[in-house]
Amino acid sequence: EVQLVESGGGLVQAGGSLRLSCAASGFTFDDYVIGWFHQAPGKEREAVSCINNVDSSTYYTDSVKGRFTISSDSAKNTVYLQMNSLKPEDTAIYYCAAVEEAWWTGWGDREYDYWGQGTQVTVSS
Repeated sequence: EVQLVESGGGLVQAGGSLRLSCAASGFTFDDYVIGWFHQAPGKEREAVSCINNVDSSTYYTDSVKGRFTISSDSAKNTVYLQMNSLKPEDTAIYYCAAVEEAWWTGWGDREYDYWGQGTQVTVSS
């Protein structure tokens, strides 16, 4: 059974940091692209960052460049999203998702195969 389990969300003041984790199981981790998405109330889900576990390439949406860092630990089948200098506009539910790299069409691809349940991130001003 495929599972993606996010953790690490919470309430933090603006300027603070959080590290989200996405623990994966049930598929060959090293063959997949893992993405982080967020969805704020009343808004569409947006891509935040992703990492290609095949070649270790990373991608970020412009609004988080320089503040967020994605990393992957294949020994633990876990992807992390280190979020620094958090802003109120980062408030959202954060989801991780996985797609097999062979089927991934690049940063703009939103057709991920597996999704986690999400973790809430709230940044107070």
